[in-house]
Amino acid sequence: MKKYILSFILLIAVVKLSAAQDTVKQERFSFHFQQTIITQYKSGFSAGYSGLNSLSTKEETQSSITSTFFGAARLWKGAEAYFNPEISGGAGLSKTLGIAGFPNGETFRVGSAEPKIYIARLYFKQNFEWGNEKDTIQSDANVLGGLKSKRYFSIAAGKFGMADFFDGNNFSHDPRTQFMNWALMDNGSWDYPANTRGYTIGAVTELGQPNWTLRFAFTMVVTQANSSVWDSKIGKANTQTIEYEKRYTLGGQSGTLRLLGFRNNGKFGNYNLAVAQNPAAPNVDSTQAYGRHKYGFGISADQYLSKDLGVFAKASYNDGHTETWFFTEIDRSVSLGAVLKGTSWKRNEDEVGLAFIGNGLSAPHRNYLAAGGYGFLIGDGKLNYAPEMIAELYYKINAYQKKFFLTPDYQFIVNPAYNKDRGPVNVFSIRAHVEF
Repeated sequence: MKKYILSFILLIAVVKLSAAQDTVKQERFSFHFQQTIITQYKSGFSAGYSGLNSLSTKEETQSSITSTFFGAARLWKGAEAYFNPEISGGAGLSKTLGIAGFPNGETFRVGSAEPKIYIARLYFKQNFEWGNEKDTIQSDANVLGGLKSKRYFSIAAGKFGMADFFDGNNFSHDPRTQFMNWALMDNGSWDYPANTRGYTIGAVTELGQPNWTLRFAFTMVVTQANSSVWDSKIGKANTQTIEYEKRYTLGGQSGTLRLLGFRNNGKFGNYNLAVAQNPAAPNVDSTQAYGRHKYGFGISADQYLSKDLGVFAKASYNDGHTETWFFTEIDRSVSLGAVLKGTSWKRNEDEVGLAFIGNGLSAPHRNYLAAGGYGFLIGDGKLNYAPEMIAELYYKINAYQKKFFLTPDYQFIVNPAYNKDRGPVNVFSIRAHVEF
């Protein structure tokens, strides 16, 4: 693993030097890098019983690491290309099982803890712009610096992450720099299309105006829940996602409201049918058939109250009849929180964040787990149902020139995997993040 990391750092140093003469006004090439290491400790807790997918009741420590190279280039007028090789390794607590709102958003649902190199993103984007109003865009990861019209239409196609385009809450979106919990990365009930590492293949269109944006995506589906093989029957296995984003000012401070809707189509299993076929030991995978759907919506809002204090809230829902296929086993979710910059204690680039989450299940999903069924993330063999409740508190320290950050984090989890007979759980974390 050290060999891979050192190779990445050397590569980035070379490309950063070669890009040093690029100007912000019209950046032709963009090269950036990030590395995030998260170590989490869970204390022991009591449980009435455990199943195949239960969180371990014992003390436990696990670490994860990701290293990403972000490359972007302008090709011709309005055309851009993006390429992101990535290394990830490590593991989540209890093999990333036993909590729907899992505490480490950098942990992938893969069986091996050994570091692996893969292509995270490879996509092309074509922009069509009009009008005289311009925004000045600063160079960033997968962002080419320069001037961009406030009125545009774009289409991107290839391999990417849905979170690159959708559900971008200003205070609760990125587990590398903000809250770490899965249910705070995006709307928790959005079973967003992805392979086991969090990426998908498809196309995204975007219509932008000075104070609003409309997005639509059509993407592929994997052949099995939490897998990496893409289903070639695109007419039967596909997803559609739409989002309307409204930007505004309130009391002189900026805010954003996002409304998201989605429909997933594929060879999904049905919870009610699984229980009907085998009440003693239901298996939702045995009921898989094409023609099944999952639909839902999400609402996300963020608002600055001052230049240093911002608040956010999210609420989401999916119908919960078919099995979770991509993300995590949440059918209803609400969250809210606040982030405060450290200006008042003379640590301008530090920040403290506090958030609360409530996750729930649909009746079919709940009955399936209570009958002894298992999903790909949770299942205790039976279930004494209650909403999964989580609180997260972090303090991000600017350790070196806004390029290296250390973040201690605490999460308190009540009713892990929706089970009143287990927990509560205390998770302590430390995150080291470097970016340039």
